[in-house]
Amino acid sequence: MSTTPKISVIIPCYNAERYIVSAISSVFAQDWPNLEVVVVDDGSSDRSAELICASFPEVRLVQQRNQGIAVARNHGIACAQGDWIAFLDADDIWLPGKLQAQWDTLSAIPGTRMCHTAFEFWTSTEPSPEPAFLAALQRRSGDRKRWLGVSGWIYPQLLLDCAVWTSTVLVHRSVFSEVGPFDQSLRIGEDYDLWLRISRVTKILHVAFPYALYRLHPTSITRSIVQENHRGLVISRALARWGYLSPDGSSARKADVDRALANTWSEFACVHLTAGNFIRARQAALTALRIDLTHAKGWKVLISTFAGSLFSQK
Repeated sequence: MSTTPKISVIIPCYNAERYIVSAISSVFAQDWPNLEVVVVDDGSSDRSAELICASFPEVRLVQQRNQGIAVARNHGIACAQGDWIAFLDADDIWLPGKLQAQWDTLSAIPGTRMCHTAFEFWTSTEPSPEPAFLAALQRRSGDRKRWLGVSGWIYPQLLLDCAVWTSTVLVHRSVFSEVGPFDQSLRIGEDYDLWLRISRVTKILHVAFPYALYRLHPTSITRSIVQENHRGLVISRALARWGYLSPDGSSARKADVDRALANTWSEFACVHLTAGNFIRARQAALTALRIDLTHAKGWKVLISTFAGSLFSQK
């Protein structure tokens, strides 16, 4: 792995005119000579496409009607020319050195086909991070223990948590011919589902350094109520297909997976409880308890659904 491969960076974009220039700029700030950037405009109604064309004529802009992020990423993969694929969401940021650090990590273990990095949460509506924020992150970045993540044959760990964030991923395109692309039927959790599938065919390495910023939008407090427990669905599908055993022979503990799966249902129940959907919350809490009868959060939510129903009738 001594040669410099072509890396195609896939950026799905939907009405991201405030952030897209900063996101693309963070890609071109990478010290990587063989780079392709593919932006898939998912039916934006703002000036995103116009800004991309004006600011980055070297970027390959692909436009489609609005079909969601999974379709956009798959479209980008199909259009990409590189042997290696990296993902970046249009409102997130890479920090300098990311691609080189990932390549160095992959080169140390030949045959490995996916790598992810640590990241930092960033609550802001500004297009780019402030110098003070970056300086503080730089001071923290040397604490390697702070940024440790799952690495190797990580299927058992992924059953417990989606420990891979999409905007940090670098993956060889050959894996898609083996495990398939993002599942377009999943509105949420399509990335989690893909990492689980990829973890069956290759080690997934981790770089313990925060090379990306995961933007949290402080104004996005009110969100639509999800009608399906997508996280629980993804875990359950993986268990039905592969069970608890990793390709390297290691295994997740059933009790730990049950606890994690029950927690997805109790969290789903909490969302509906808060929204006043007491019947749906009760059903989800009961599902959590069927998986793990000792799940305290499930019992708490279940009791709250009865109390909420009583108060709502007064």
